[in-house]
Amino acid sequence: MDDGRQSCIADRSLSLTARTRGYMKVIIPAAGYGTRMRPQTHTRPKPLVPVAGRPSLAFVLDALEPLDIEELIFIVGRMGEQMEEYVRQNYNYKTTFVEQKVMRGQADAIALAREHVQGDLMTLFVDTLFEADLTALKTLDVDGAMYVMPVPDPKRFGIAVLNDEGVVTKLVEKPADPESNLAVVGLYYFKNSSWLFSAIDRLMASGKSLKGEYYLADAIQVMIDEGARFRTFPAQVWEDTGTWDAVLHTNRYLLKKMDTNTVPYQHGSSLIIPPSYVSPAAMVENSVIGPYASISEDAEVRDSIIKNSIIGPNATVNSSMLFGALVGERATVEGSYNTINVGDDSIARTGGVSSTEIDETFK
Repeated sequence: MDDGRQSCIADRSLSLTARTRGYMKVIIPAAGYGTRMRPQTHTRPKPLVPVAGRPSLAFVLDALEPLDIEELIFIVGRMGEQMEEYVRQNYNYKTTFVEQKVMRGQADAIALAREHVQGDLMTLFVDTLFEADLTALKTLDVDGAMYVMPVPDPKRFGIAVLNDEGVVTKLVEKPADPESNLAVVGLYYFKNSSWLFSAIDRLMASGKSLKGEYYLADAIQVMIDEGARFRTFPAQVWEDTGTWDAVLHTNRYLLKKMDTNTVPYQHGSSLIIPPSYVSPAAMVENSVIGPYASISEDAEVRDSIIKNSIIGPNATVNSSMLFGALVGERATVEGSYNTINVGDDSIARTGGVSSTEIDETFK
């Protein structure tokens, strides 16, 4: 990208009426390589991997609907132009896309948006799918807020520790001896964005990083140490799309929420077991789909059984039994049937996964 543009891919404005309808800017860091989601992320950014028939990014942006948003600022990396194209075609927000050329962490990514932000600010990690009351931010009486959820094993998360007044005193990443069970879900609000940017500057000047990456939680701790007051608000739902298993879990949550069918139903020559999603533009023949299967647009599925899986756009699945599968765009999966002759009192085992148990607990 052209350095003369200061890594800004695009700055697309709407009409004056749309531009002035809101007051808040939102920074969405999305430049990570998505290594835990490979091979899906070899050819697309992680936020565009489909879940429940849409890119996961769509569900993140839809959750912002209650807010009056002036501008969305995406921090993107490799293949950022794909995210720009998707957002521009499907949403009417004013948007700016800024490239993070060197992966130096969340705090550095947010700092790259400095010239585009004044006043209050929300930051949201792009692999965070949530349900929460965002309107509470409109009457906030302190310097900032973060959304949290109680978790049974706080040692696995970044947690917020509160005082008796409900104000955050510190953030601790994966504590060995947790003082709280409130995991921070990756959604933050700052009344004064300039304070945040100054804190990031001080953090980076101090050199406090983990494997060369500077974390937003550490910048917020700088603010807290300087006297900033943060409150927490509850998230009712928290799913993520950072790993293969997490994507499938999020797919199950969304399908359970979206699919109004409660009993299996006929779909041409196929049987659909809810909750599932089959795009109207998909071709499904002589197959059993579901539960918890998503078949994207222009996919073709024939003579197959697909359960707890995501089949991407324009993919082809023939004569296959799939469980816990992610099939990328334009990919082809070809299976075969077994021919066996089993006598009385015999046991025959064919290849495949040893268990098809599905985790139906949702955060």
